[in-house]
Amino acid sequence: MKKIILGFTGKMACGKGTAAEYITEKYKANSYRFSTMLRDVLNRLYVDVNRENLQKFSKILRQNFGEDLMAKVITGDVKNDKNEVIVVDGIRRMADIKYLREISGFKFVYIDVNLETRYERMKLRNENQGDSKKTLEEFKEEHEQESELQIKGLREKADFVIDNSGSLEEFYSKIEKIIKNN
Repeated sequence: MKKIILGFTGKMACGKGTAAEYITEKYKANSYRFSTMLRDVLNRLYVDVNRENLQKFSKILRQNFGEDLMAKVITGDVKNDKNEVIVVDGIRRMADIKYLREISGFKFVYIDVNLETRYERMKLRNENQGDSKKTLEEFKEEHEQESELQIKGLREKADFVIDNSGSLEEFYSKIEKIIKNN
């Protein structure tokens, strides 16, 4: 198998993390997530790791050190990784893919699923503080945050678009097709 780097994007709770987890388990892949570096620093500072603080910290970094700061970090990590399969989870901006596109084997995947399904999945996974108590209206409002606004436009830049409205098995099958055909 030649080296494949799958970069996942999509709106909140579309299945990016599920796809990354599946690939890391099945292929012993390494996974890089844009929010990991933010979570690491917030935890180190003993600041609550919630969506609002992640967004604030991301904005502070990008405003002070450049829109592409985190993209450069992830790209450096990916370039130095010797694994045959690598996952990049949580691409949110055009700047995030600029350098990744330069790496041979990079495939950009947009995961699509309707808002109501994503809302139910977000509540179940409870990844960030307060997610399980969030109302549908609050979830809709979060889609207007700066960190979410560019995601829709990334769909047209994707090499593949996966509909994740079906079962987990169907989702995994679609991921496998991308891996096997590259």
